Amino acid sequence: MIPKEQVLKAIQDLPQDASIEDAMEKLYLIYKVDRGIKQADSGQKISHEEAKKRMEKWLK
Repeated sequence: MIPKEQVLKAIQDLPQDASIEDAMEKLYLIYKVDRGIKQADSGQKISHEEAKKRMEKWLK
């Protein structure tokens, strides 16, 4: 799906009473997920163990 189609679908899927902020949050989530998939596909990823180590530091 091309980005314009993703944006339109995301907006159409929002409830009638959704705010502009709701729409922006949903679009940002789609962007971040897409970016993460592209990074993983290009080999830019870390192991589960490394992720756990990083999380331990952040959650202190």
